[in-house]
Amino acid sequence: MKNHHLIDRCDYRDILVEKRPLRDAHGAEVPGLYNAWILLNNEKQLNSYTTQAVKELILAFREASCDRSVVAVVFSAVGDKAFCTGGNTKEYAEYYAGNPQEYKQYMRLFNDMVTGILLCDKPVINRVNGMRIGGGQEIGMACDFSIAADTARFGQAGPKHGSAPDGGSTDFLHLFVGITRAMASCTLCEHWSAHAAVDIGLVNKIVPVLKAPDGRFIGNPMVSLERFDAWGNPAYGAFKSGTEREAAKAAMAGCTTDLSLLDAEVEAMAYKLSLTMPDCLAKTIESVRKKKLEHWQRNGESNRSWLALNMMTEARAGFRAFNEGPRHQREVDFLELRRALAEAHPWDDALLARIMPKA
Repeated sequence: MKNHHLIDRCDYRDILVEKRPLRDAHGAEVPGLYNAWILLNNEKQLNSYTTQAVKELILAFREASCDRSVVAVVFSAVGDKAFCTGGNTKEYAEYYAGNPQEYKQYMRLFNDMVTGILLCDKPVINRVNGMRIGGGQEIGMACDFSIAADTARFGQAGPKHGSAPDGGSTDFLHLFVGITRAMASCTLCEHWSAHAAVDIGLVNKIVPVLKAPDGRFIGNPMVSLERFDAWGNPAYGAFKSGTEREAAKAAMAGCTTDLSLLDAEVEAMAYKLSLTMPDCLAKTIESVRKKKLEHWQRNGESNRSWLALNMMTEARAGFRAFNEGPRHQREVDFLELRRALAEAHPWDDALLARIMPKA
């Protein structure tokens, strides 16, 4: 058989790549067939992707595409706190901030990563084991299916930290949730719970991952299951506040996290996909993906150039604020920034000092 891999072997450092046996509806291994598990491996930094990880993801998705024995790709991460929170802000702040020509090179890799997911020859299942925020939301939406822990959170972060969600969310978030919700998410950067995400069509399914002391799985107690608020607005999956939130935290205190149901649902999805004609399945997935690719390929280069130039102004400030600010204050002083710009203040070191968070 011909070898169609780009390279013969890759020594993965920032991600994990595994071939796990396909399992049938009873959990038994199916001989000769596998799923490719691609895992971000940066748990201490909430599985944010480094430049090295981006390069490795490009190769891993291509490797899975070419593997004849692979039925589906499972894209996830280690741990139970985060699938991915986007780009590595430490790397952004300490290397790319103020360095637009370098960031443009990085964005070439990022664009290739997202395109590689969208063009993967195998169906891609996003196993959302925790937060899916910022660029993590975008690479998650590039996948074909999403199955999430009910403790996961979803949302954007760009305008709060000096960027725009141009890694996919401004292109195709509206295809999932509609233009009004997409506009609110991309600009306000407010998070959706997993319950809200499945309700509005962002993900396919959610499963509980919290185990009570008696061994029972319980749903995430931090979210409300009321359909509407007092004014009649949709409220399913809203985060609880006040005394309800404190009670929910107390309920969670004795729980442990168990991702076994999440894994079982992911494996069940992969098995369902295996019970189809492989070429007909591939063609169907490719046709549905075209709606995302239409926007992504139209905007990718201009977004890349703008994001690079933005590293001289708002991104330079926002990423440094996140990286250098005190734990509970990692955003610039937005109102002071607006006052300074109203005075026609140039983007210089004096402006940065004026708006950076203070310890």
